[in-house]
Parts: sequence; structure tokens; C-alpha cells
Amino acid sequence: MLRDFTEDKFDILIQAGQSNAEGYGFGPVDEPWQPDERVWTLNENFTISLAAEKVTGNQIQSNFSFAFAREYLNSGRLAEGRKLLILRAAVGGTGFLDNRWKPADDLYLRMLDMIRTASGLNPENTPVALLWHQGETDAGLKASYQTHYDNLMTLVKGVRAEVGREDLPFVAGDFVHHWKNDNIAVCTPVVDAIRAVCRDCGCGGFAETDGLLSNYQELKSNPLGWEDPIHFSRKAIYELGKRYYRIFDEIAAGKA
Repeated sequence: MLRDFTEDKFDILIQAGQSNAEGYGFGPVDEPWQPDERVWTLNENFTISLAAEKVTGNQIQSNFSFAFAREYLNSGRLAEGRKLLILRAAVGGTGFLDNRWKPADDLYLRMLDMIRTASGLNPENTPVALLWHQGETDAGLKASYQTHYDNLMTLVKGVRAEVGREDLPFVAGDFVHHWKNDNIAVCTPVVDAIRAVCRDCGCGGFAETDGLLSNYQELKSNPLGWEDPIHFSRKAIYELGKRYYRIFDEIAAGKA
């Protein structure tokens, strides 16, 4: 039986970008995510489901929205009678230069459709943040600093225009250092551009990723069958979610 979500009042969290936002973190964690009736996801097929980690092979596969959501709940930021809806708009291996995230591109347009769908369920539904992690594909395609800066700034402004909030918090983050350091020449312009957009867009923040290990460093491989230096491990992705939340909390409190 399909559930009617029009009576639920949601804080809407937009999670977009490529694979480290989609979530490829594997391995054990001290406090695993436990499904909570207050936290739901709007999926890529526009269905809504209780937020839950995936199972791939014999391991749990995770993304940073779970740790962010837990901090959001534990901080008391979710008002009584409201729920959190995470828009899962990220797709692995995608960027601006391969024509997926610019204003006329499919994933950008789908993200806006997801925002409209979530906002349209109830007039009291409210977008609260855009959480972005992307850039590895554009680094591989040797994006220049200015090109990536312009593309990302356009995306941030476009989402804010869609939701009618110039002050919508925007949080992005650095790559896995393991992979970035092996590809430093192509990564530096992109990461510098992301950091600059977070600085210049207003109500933005950049999460550093020092100390966060890759799946390869934690596990030597992943259940998908290949060595994986580019994705944060599950333990690292949990920490990344906490770092994203701390930045969001500072922005929301007017401290950033």
C-alpha cells in the first residue's frame, strides 16, 4: 500500500554530486545508522522510503547523509512534529564537463524536479541545505579553476533561485586525500575552485577531509571487486557527515 506523505511536514536536505555523495563507503563503524521514522529519502525514481543504508555483497554501503541526519536530530534542530527528507540526487561518475550538472543537463534538471516534488507535497515543507560532493570527474577531464568555479557557482545560484532562498546553506568538501595526492596536478584547480565557491557564494562552507581514509586504505578493496582509493570508507564517510553538519550548523547560526 502506498503511503500518503502530504500530511507530513519535512525539512528538505538536498544531497547532490557524484559517487562520494551517492555513497560508496564500506567497512565497520562504531555506531551504525539505525532507521528512524523521522528520516526519509526521496530516491532517484521519485519514490519515498525510510532512510536506510544499502547492502552490497556482505557489507553495508553508506553515504554521509546518515551522520548528518543524526547530528541534525541530536542537536534538536528538527522541530517537533516535523521530519527530515533527504533528496538523493547524486550519481557516481558525473560532472559538469561531461554535461550532467550544467543548467540544461539531465541530472541538474532532475535535481530541480526532485526539489519541486518534495516541496509540493506540503506547503510547510522547507529546503534547509544543499550538500554537495563532486569534482573527481571534472578533475579527470582536466577542468580549469575558472571553468569549475563558474559551473559550480551557477549550480548553487540555480538551486537557491529554485527554492527562493539566497541564503540556503551550501556545504561542499575536499576529495579523499589518498586519491587526490596521487592526482594532485588535476585535482588542485578543481578543489581550489570548490573552496572558493564556498567562500564567495555567501552562507557556504568547505569541509576539509584530512585524516579520512579511502576504502582501499581501510579494506584494501571493496565488495564491488576493485581496489578503491577514490571513495571514503564507511567510517570516513560518517566523519565527513559530521564535518558537513558542523559547517551547516555554523552557517545556520549566522557564525559563518
